[in-house]
Amino acid sequence: MNLADTTTHNPFISLIYETAIESLGHEYYDVVNAAEFPQHILRWRNDDLLPTLGLTPQQVTNEHFVRAFGKFEQRQPLLALRYHGYQFGEYNPMLGDGRGFLYGQVRGLDNKLYDFGTKGSGKTPYSRGGDGMLTLKGGVREVLAAEMLNCMRVNTSRCLSMVETGMSLWRGDEPSPTRSCVIIRMSQSHIRFGTFERLNYLKRSDLTRRLLDHVIATYYSHLQGEEDKYTFFYAELSKRVGKLAAQWMAAGFCHAVLNTDNMSITGESFDYGPYAFIPNYDPHFTAAYFDYNGRYCYINQPRICRFNLELLQKALKDVIPQTDMEKGIKNFDQEYKLEYQNLMLKKLGIERINTFKGEELLQSTLSFLKYYPVSYHGFFADLASTFSSKWQNNEENILKGSEIKNCFGTTELFINWSRYYHQILTDLSPNQLENVAKVLSENNPRTVILRPVIESVWKSIIEEDNWQPFYDLLHSISELTAEK
Repeated sequence: MNLADTTTHNPFISLIYETAIESLGHEYYDVVNAAEFPQHILRWRNDDLLPTLGLTPQQVTNEHFVRAFGKFEQRQPLLALRYHGYQFGEYNPMLGDGRGFLYGQVRGLDNKLYDFGTKGSGKTPYSRGGDGMLTLKGGVREVLAAEMLNCMRVNTSRCLSMVETGMSLWRGDEPSPTRSCVIIRMSQSHIRFGTFERLNYLKRSDLTRRLLDHVIATYYSHLQGEEDKYTFFYAELSKRVGKLAAQWMAAGFCHAVLNTDNMSITGESFDYGPYAFIPNYDPHFTAAYFDYNGRYCYINQPRICRFNLELLQKALKDVIPQTDMEKGIKNFDQEYKLEYQNLMLKKLGIERINTFKGEELLQSTLSFLKYYPVSYHGFFADLASTFSSKWQNNEENILKGSEIKNCFGTTELFINWSRYYHQILTDLSPNQLENVAKVLSENNPRTVILRPVIESVWKSIIEEDNWQPFYDLLHSISELTAEK
């Protein structure tokens, strides 16, 4: 990535920034300064996001990225937002933006307001003795997570840029000293469940109401004219979070740290630390090494998301009637069940099916994947790559030639699954059968960033400063996204 000539006009600095959060008042944030770094090397620029901002890749040089999002030139004020949160079930009133800030808010061409939030930009009043920095490996992992999830149609924030900063950091969970970076996360909102929890802790229902009005006006504007807009907001948030949890589960994604300060008020996925994509269908797979009791393991994610919505009720109780919120949270259960089944059946190539038959097929699929050492992502990728209309004629043809069938084709669970699958295929018309191949291809990426893949990319960076495997992997993910 060669730096282009510097121009005096920086398109990022010239964007029209809105003051949505700033106008709420100083009770919600602190004005901070960005750290000054000894070096600025642009390692990643997300050109796919530029059209949403009304920009083209040709308009924006690498130096523009560096000056705006590495040196933070000409941009004030920078806001560290205040929030609290439940961390592993314990309330923590000492949180807040500790290594990042809200750089600015920009309305995209789609008329949605987007937040530019930093990570690794230095100390704030909420750094709690930390250095406020981000390791380069942490930045690499977040870029990859966001792009992979976007490819898999998960509602996710994305990284706009990553700048290596030349600082050496000491960490207990990485060989130290280690390299550092700063990223810009482009998200729907910087506001978290914990933002409201802090206001409840301070017993400031007036500030809760003001923030809730802002959230509804900005992110749930269709509710503005409703007499019970607060009640409808909570019900819709529950629905959005249920849908997000289903997306994670179908994608085989384990977020790892579902504390309430990592839950967005818009129902968007963000803040990827020790995440992992499951290698096989292990319900108790736990991504974070420090999650000793498996609180945030893969199978617990829907339950934890619902629990976090219940905790949010405490923070909103002075504005929204408790009985209304108890009714509204039922939207989570309904949305999660419907969305998860819908997404999983699409991974099997089926778009429309009788509910009972769909549940039977799904349970049969998961039973097979749970009890045999089969790659979760590889199983569905094999379905997509080997699918043939001949599967409708004879169940013996299903996954014929696949290593999965060669190893497990004679097991009772595989036979039961293939029998269910064959029965459903026999009910399809020729046009519907043809559509199965298309649905399989669209919902099962050939590339999924399991931990060994990420570690291989990182090894090239740390040992040889070779970034090409990183760019090649992102390019392959981008190609998969473009195919859909």
